Order: sequence, then structure tokens, then C-alpha cells
Amino acid sequence: MTVTAIKPGYTGEIKDRVENFHGKQLLYIGWEDHLMFCAPLCIPVPPELPFGALTAEIIPNLYAQHPDTAKIDWNRVEWLRSGVPFTPDAAKSVTDNGLGHKAVIRFRTPGLHGIHGTCS
Repeated sequence: MTVTAIKPGYTGEIKDRVENFHGKQLLYIGWEDHLMFCAPLCIPVPPELPFGALTAEIIPNLYAQHPDTAKIDWNRVEWLRSGVPFTPDAAKSVTDNGLGHKAVIRFRTPGLHGIHGTCS
């Protein structure tokens, strides 16, 4: 991500470099139409983590407080990678699915639109 400093000549140490996460990378995950979680959640994951582990274990635990979580049909989920639709391969790693350090994925759950359909 490119940042433009207000003050010319500004330099500073970049703290969120992948080298600073002990072999893990940051992954931002957002759930469309579920504003109980108003922004994507950021988690450290090993680059070799199978994408299927995200849907089987990690994402359901991240969003466990939401009543729609138990109703998710993972076979119908629509995925966005940096705003572009994509179909992840559950058996491949997050890296092999094109998700590098600080990647953003969002998922849409057809038929589920928050608490009582309010997008909350």
C-alpha cells in the first residue's frame, strides 16, 4: 500500500512488514451485509494455511457472536479478493489462492443479511 507523507522528506520505519510477524502474514477478512462487524478483521495466518481451514475453523470462530454464523452455507458463499470476485480452492494455501501479506478478502452469504435482515 502506498502512503504519501504530508511533510516532504518524511521517512519512518515500517512496522507492519511481513518480516515482523514471525513467519505469518496479515489477512483482512470482512463479512458483507453484517455491520455488527463494521470493518474487516485482521488476523495473522501462516502463508501455508489451507484456505479450507479459514472456512472450517477460523472464520466461524471470528464471527461466532453473530446469529447468522451458524446458518452459513459455505458452498454458496461468494468471495471477493481486493474487491474482485474469485473462487478459492479450499485445498490450496492462502498464498496459492493469491492472498499475500495484508490481503483483503470479503465474503457474501446469499440469503443472510444480518440480524432480521437489517445488515447488522
